[in-house]
Amino acid sequence: MPALHDLAANSYGGDEAGLICGYLFDPGASGPDASREIDSSQAAAWLDALPHDEELAAAPAEGAYAGPYAWLHFNLSHAQAERWLQRHARLSDTFYETLHDGLPSTRIERADDALIAVINDVHFDFSFEPSDISTLWIAVGARLVVTARSKPLRSVDALRTAVKAGDAPRSSTELLEHLLRAQADVLVKIVRGVTGRVDRIEDELLASRLDNKRARLGLMRRLLVRLQRLLAPEPAALFRLLQRPPGWMAEDDTQELRGATEEFSVVLRDMQALQERIKLLQEEIAANVNEDNNRSLFVLTVVTVLALPINILAGLFGMNVGGIPLAEHKHGFWIVVAIVATFTAVAAWAAFRKKR
Repeated sequence: MPALHDLAANSYGGDEAGLICGYLFDPGASGPDASREIDSSQAAAWLDALPHDEELAAAPAEGAYAGPYAWLHFNLSHAQAERWLQRHARLSDTFYETLHDGLPSTRIERADDALIAVINDVHFDFSFEPSDISTLWIAVGARLVVTARSKPLRSVDALRTAVKAGDAPRSSTELLEHLLRAQADVLVKIVRGVTGRVDRIEDELLASRLDNKRARLGLMRRLLVRLQRLLAPEPAALFRLLQRPPGWMAEDDTQELRGATEEFSVVLRDMQALQERIKLLQEEIAANVNEDNNRSLFVLTVVTVLALPINILAGLFGMNVGGIPLAEHKHGFWIVVAIVATFTAVAAWAAFRKKR
């Protein structure tokens, strides 16, 4: 059996079953005994020892379940991960259908007496790109919580770090609530990061240093729109679910989950307000660009108008035909210059008068 330090060293991509990390929680214990790390073989032995006449989601009796439960976090990029789950986890068929339905929108639904959740999270190496968002699949039951992802994600990694540091949720529902709060914290950091970038762009705009700020603002706005589009359905879906929670879910856990949802809704509203601010900045930059274009077009028009009289006269006098006026006059050149200057002055007066 591998040592715990070996599990930690190999946990990023998963062990031979694709298990990134596994923990067994005992709400009746305290201190270090409240949770212990397990590998895939230990998890399989624990799951196989449970009763086989019912799904792991169901509680053994009516009322809230307060016994031991396990959290298993899998890497779906590993070829053995889904096979291991089908062999040992005894999850609802809805969970496996959700893994392959190709619908990344956030939702939480009941499947028999379990909860099936699809939430979207940012990559661990998030770089403020709209493509740095992936899906986390969750199955929550009374005895077992399964989370699965294809790419490293920040929220679940933050939860994993907290559990490793000694945080031991007393129930599977509290573990889901901790995950939602971790995701809200990640989104708050994203909103703060985007807000800082928008502040700098606004300062540069006020200093008339536009450069390529429109493209940067557009990228951040697309990121926020994508995050909100993928995450916004979650609060409403969870509120509907909490109206009729599973029988094994304690009332305190239901209230905590409702509080996490409300916190998440606040973050989404902040994101929407930041989108409106970015939109106003984009409109301001577009107005400045249009003003610069109009100014350049006016200068080009004035130059064209001022050059029109001399171009006309040069064309007329350059035809080399007989009867050109003032050809023999000793002051003919200066007379033509005076005519050109007069018409140019009149054209300049008309152009600048229209501008004013």
